[in-house]
Amino acid sequence: MDFKEYYAKQLKLVENYLDQRTKKKGISRVDDAMLYSLQAGGKRIRPILLMATTEALGVKGYNYLPVACGLEMIHTYSLIHDDLPCMDDDDLRRGKPTNHKVFGEAMAVLAGDGLLTLAFEVMLEQKNVDGAVLVDAVREIAMCAGNFGMVGGQALDLDAEGKSISAEELRKLHSAKTGALFIGAVRAGARLAGAKDAELLALTKFADLLGLAFQITDDVLDVEGDTVALGKNVGSDEKNKKTTYVTLYGLEAAKELGKKTIAEALECLEIFGERADALRGIASMITERKN
Repeated sequence: MDFKEYYAKQLKLVENYLDQRTKKKGISRVDDAMLYSLQAGGKRIRPILLMATTEALGVKGYNYLPVACGLEMIHTYSLIHDDLPCMDDDDLRRGKPTNHKVFGEAMAVLAGDGLLTLAFEVMLEQKNVDGAVLVDAVREIAMCAGNFGMVGGQALDLDAEGKSISAEELRKLHSAKTGALFIGAVRAGARLAGAKDAELLALTKFADLLGLAFQITDDVLDVEGDTVALGKNVGSDEKNKKTTYVTLYGLEAAKELGKKTIAEALECLEIFGERADALRGIASMITERKN
C-alpha cells in the first residue's frame, strides 16, 4: 500500500463531506464560529482511523463517512473548548488564532456546543447500516467522548494542574483525555464492519496504545517542537504546570517509551494481515509527525 496516496484520498473524502454537510446554515452567526474551527485544517486522524478500521475488517471505509465526520466534529468541539481561557488558555490552533480570540469566549463555547450536537445529527444520517448496529457504533463514540472518556479526562487534567502526579495517574488521565476518541473511532468502525469478539479486543488494545503513543509524541513536541510547524504554541504544558511524560521520565526516555508503545500497538494488528496496512500507516504517521 502507498500510504501517502491512501491518506490523501481519505482526507479528500472527509473534507468534501464536511464541506457539503455544513453548507446549510442555521439562524445565527454561531455557524461562522463553528465553521472557522471545523475548516481550519488538521490531519483528520480520527475519521480516517475509523475508516481504516473497517478496511482492516474487509469493508470499504468510505461507506461510513457520516459517522466518521461526526466524530471529527466532536474532536473539533473539544479543541475549541480546550483552548478557552478557563481551560488551557491558548491563542493559537492549527496556525490560526483560536476560536475565542476571533469570536469571543461566549460564542466559542456555543460553537463547541453546536458542533457536538451537530455531530450526533450527522452520525445518525448514516445509511445502509442496520439500525441496531448504528446505535451501537454511535453509543461507542458517545461513551468515549463523555464523562467516562474525553470529558472525564479533561476534568482530571484540570485537577492535576500545578500538582505532581504519578505515572499511573498520568496514564489514566490521558487514556481518557486523548486516547478515548481513538478508541471510539476504532470501536465504532469495528462495530459498523461487524467485527468478531477477538477482532474487537485486538483493535481496542491497538487504539488504546495508539492514543498513548500520540500523547507521548505530543509531550515531546511541546518541549522540542516548533510553533510554526505545530500550528500552536510550544511550552504550554510548562506554562500550565502540567505533569507530562517528559517531566516524569525525561526527554530521551519519553521518546523510547513512545517507540515501545507503538511497537506493542502494531503487534495487535498481526491477526489482520495486509488489510491493516492503513492502520499501520496511521500509527507510523502519528509517532513520526512534527506537528
